Amino acid sequence: MAPPWLDVLDETIGACVTHRRPDLEARLREKRAQQLDPKLRVLVVGESKQGKSQLVNALLNAPVCAVGDDITTTVPTFVQHADTPSAALVRNASAGGSIFHTPTERIAVPIDQVTKQAAAQHVVRAEIGIPRALLDSGLVLIDTPGVGDTRSAHTASTFATLMQADAVLLVSDATGELTSAEMTLLKKVMEACPNVTVVVTKIDLVPSWRHVVERNRALLARAGIRAKLIPVSSALRLRAAKTGDQRLNTESGFPELVTCVQSDIVASADLLARRAVAVVASSALTQLVTPLREELTTHDSSHTVATISTLQEAQRRVDELRRRSARWQNVLNDEMADLISDVEYDLRDRTRKILREVDKTYDEADPAIGWDKFEQWLEDNLNEAATTNFAWLMERAEWVAAKVARNFPVYREDLIPGSVLPDDLLEPASKLEKPKIEPFSMPQKLFTGLRGSYGGVLMFGLVTSLAGMPLINVISLGAGALFGGKSILDESDQRLKRRQAAAKAAAQRHVDDFFMKFSKDVRDSGRHIQRSLRNHFSTLAEELQETLLESARSAKRAVQDDQTERERRMREGRKELDRLVTLYKRVQALGGPAMELTA
Repeated sequence: MAPPWLDVLDETIGACVTHRRPDLEARLREKRAQQLDPKLRVLVVGESKQGKSQLVNALLNAPVCAVGDDITTTVPTFVQHADTPSAALVRNASAGGSIFHTPTERIAVPIDQVTKQAAAQHVVRAEIGIPRALLDSGLVLIDTPGVGDTRSAHTASTFATLMQADAVLLVSDATGELTSAEMTLLKKVMEACPNVTVVVTKIDLVPSWRHVVERNRALLARAGIRAKLIPVSSALRLRAAKTGDQRLNTESGFPELVTCVQSDIVASADLLARRAVAVVASSALTQLVTPLREELTTHDSSHTVATISTLQEAQRRVDELRRRSARWQNVLNDEMADLISDVEYDLRDRTRKILREVDKTYDEADPAIGWDKFEQWLEDNLNEAATTNFAWLMERAEWVAAKVARNFPVYREDLIPGSVLPDDLLEPASKLEKPKIEPFSMPQKLFTGLRGSYGGVLMFGLVTSLAGMPLINVISLGAGALFGGKSILDESDQRLKRRQAAAKAAAQRHVDDFFMKFSKDVRDSGRHIQRSLRNHFSTLAEELQETLLESARSAKRAVQDDQTERERRMREGRKELDRLVTLYKRVQALGGPAMELTA
């Protein structure tokens, strides 16, 4: 049997259809479908490295989510009840589809490999099933990627999942009080789902965690946020479960959290659903009422001149938007062209400095001695150049985003996108090839010496033979020894120069390969950043333009209609506005936030 508050939701959907708002209609229909699903989805959200995955493990007393300094959740992970442990990865048909719809395939994987294999392309969520009493009632815990990560697609997947949440556990560790970014995140979460509990983790690592908890409570009170705050330690909970220590389990804070989940979430599923429906329906009705009230205000004007002035102002704002749109697009194109050029020049300059240092080194040094140390030095310097260049790219990209936002028709700080950088930019380059080093062995030295001494013996032997001395004498032998020694030294010097030239050439090839690869990565990243910023601001411009066009259309209708038609439209508009306000009050009665909306 469908919940009774669905009637209110259905009326709101009908109002969206009447007012031709398919975007709001789609959102409400998705929320309605969720209300018919017996599952109760609890989202675990927060910034990276706050202990979200470990919190899920501790709640269920099972290592379902991989944790570690080098492990990061990349897609939402759904943990639900199953008679036997199982895991699967779900792929989606389209890149922009919802993570709850149009799966093309489910791929079974081992539970301990879920986090590692979830990083594959087109994977939109992971599903894990385990037998746990906490989950038996239909509760689904959803571990999400960290919000604020440089990989924007992960943050987007978290907020997409948030639209389907029945309740939220917002996680922040006890190493510091709630930051401004976390407070902003909390407010944004409550706009989509009002059923939020703040969980302070890692209290075992911070002796003064109680002071942090009190400061957090004070912050929530000052912000007017009515959210329960529970301090816990996942490490103590897991240790208590392993040893059976009830005192340690109580000290971990998890009994209070489990009670909160069971009583405030599982046992209050109907109340949570009503609140969630109230929030999404209230938001939709507010968006329907605003243009309707503006239209009625325009019709209320007693002078046609004032109405015409309103139309002219609306048209002027549309024209201004179009003019400013061309401006920010030009700014984006120019700044991104300069950015790519500057970053590529910076990379070339850094690699040239490295090559000059290589030339200076192998003008004197022998590559046969200490090549491994030189190879490590070269790799370290190239990695440092790449890291510095990439850091500059990120800094300049943020600066470009801020400059484009300042040229946007309506500038606000929240216009700047969170992250526009692609994943996996710094991939390793090819390994340095060791040049061929010819050994100068003792037999080679002996052969070179004999070859050089032959000329000395013959030359001086012939000269001394004119004085009646034999061809082989002390003088000719001494000259042969000198010539042989010089031949060995000359050959050693020539071999050294060849080794030095080979080392320089190998280093040159390696640096060129590094520059070609990383400069292409920089250009690709620049194009990715440009596309991301263009899509972000184009979407904002389209939304603003649609709002202005709707205002202009309303003003134009007000000018064109005659007095009788205007009066009729006013009566119908006021009737519709009254209906929407009445519907809004019914929505508020479901348990939504106390907001004023009048006719």
